[in-house]
Amino acid sequence: MKKYLTSISIIFLFSLLVSCGPQAQRPDVAEVGKLAPGFTLIDRQGKTWDLDELRGQVVFVNFWATWCGPCIEEMPSMQSLYRSLQPNKFKMLAILSNDEPAFADNVAKKLAVTFPILIDPEGKIGKAYGLTGVPETYIIDKQGILREKFIGPAPWGSPGARQMIMKYMNM
Repeated sequence: MKKYLTSISIIFLFSLLVSCGPQAQRPDVAEVGKLAPGFTLIDRQGKTWDLDELRGQVVFVNFWATWCGPCIEEMPSMQSLYRSLQPNKFKMLAILSNDEPAFADNVAKKLAVTFPILIDPEGKIGKAYGLTGVPETYIIDKQGILREKFIGPAPWGSPGARQMIMKYMNM
């Protein structure tokens, strides 16, 4: 009996150590001031986008969904910002989160959105960015460092938003 209890104690301690070790910790998520998590996703036109290949440009990453009213409301201001900046220095990527791609196509057409809409079918990129809801927007500088995180909608067509992006473009 004593040998049996000792074996159970060892198994319990081992499982406790394993569960408290690095494997049980929350996976790393995006942090402002650190290298942004890389990703490779395909847009609705079939083009592959690799974040690492966009180094040298400021990248605006927006997580959204068609069922999210605030997401839809901010899209025209995103389009305004997108059109106002040089495409060789700035990329805007909208990542569809937990939604049907066909619905996104309809919204993009209705709102005359021309920036790429990427699909994250398993939500892996959202998890890597620590997505808490939609919309959420991340600004990544030319070196791949996450510089800004915005939770909720924002007036992206405003002079202040444009100045913030320009600041990172001129760094």
